[in-house]
Amino acid sequence: MPVVQVADPGDERLSDYFGLTDVALRSRHEPAKGLYIAESTSVIHRAVEAGHRPRSFLMAQRWLDDMSDLLADVGAFEPDGVPVYVAPADLLRHITGFHLHRGALAAMHRPPAREVADVVSGARRVVVLEDIVDHTNVGAIFRSVAALGADAVLVTPRCADPLYRRSVRVSMGTVLQVPWTRLAAWPGDLDLLREAGFEVAALALTDDAVPLDEYARSAPERVALVLGTEGDGLSPVALAEADVRVRIPMRGGVDSLNVAAASAVALWALR
Repeated sequence: MPVVQVADPGDERLSDYFGLTDVALRSRHEPAKGLYIAESTSVIHRAVEAGHRPRSFLMAQRWLDDMSDLLADVGAFEPDGVPVYVAPADLLRHITGFHLHRGALAAMHRPPAREVADVVSGARRVVVLEDIVDHTNVGAIFRSVAALGADAVLVTPRCADPLYRRSVRVSMGTVLQVPWTRLAAWPGDLDLLREAGFEVAALALTDDAVPLDEYARSAPERVALVLGTEGDGLSPVALAEADVRVRIPMRGGVDSLNVAAASAVALWALR
């Protein structure tokens, strides 16, 4: 397949890339078609290195040389290869709905969802995200997980999609390397973690919560750290199901941190 120069912003071959700023549309569209969007040359490289298969590429002409080795590796230049669409910057903005700062996009086939037991096998530190709805926070948490040595992430049925474009970008592509999966039942699937030997620790502002530094000094070998949604924090049912509640000590009249910042603090203490 030769490189395709795009002149029509309504070209149906580019439908995977239309209106990427519409969060509601993408959250419905991506899981249904088994796709996600990788944005930037570095994230696309991470996706391919992780074994994910590209469906197509979309980029400005100036990025074609930088991507040529990767495109050759995935067979894009062979007959019936992965299509490579190239368009001027203003046309890319019209197609996607935003200014493409980072060079290129790729529509990637989603890998099959993994079983919880497979994801947590051999793990010592697992992060569970309950109903976190901001894609930026999800991506930032994955970046902390990768940087601070946690082993896996589990997300609840109503949590934002870790493979949404903004999550992938904010995570610096680490969402493509950290093992993760979506829980089928919440909070019932916490029993799967306990059966695997994890203590379920809820990060929460409750009167009976143990200070994080105190908990870290005697933390068990396997800990599943549960983080709650922005604003309200963990649900009452999640708190009730936890084995222990843990809080980050605060000063200066501040009662809590942003959930992504809190994840970094807690993971550093439990490293």
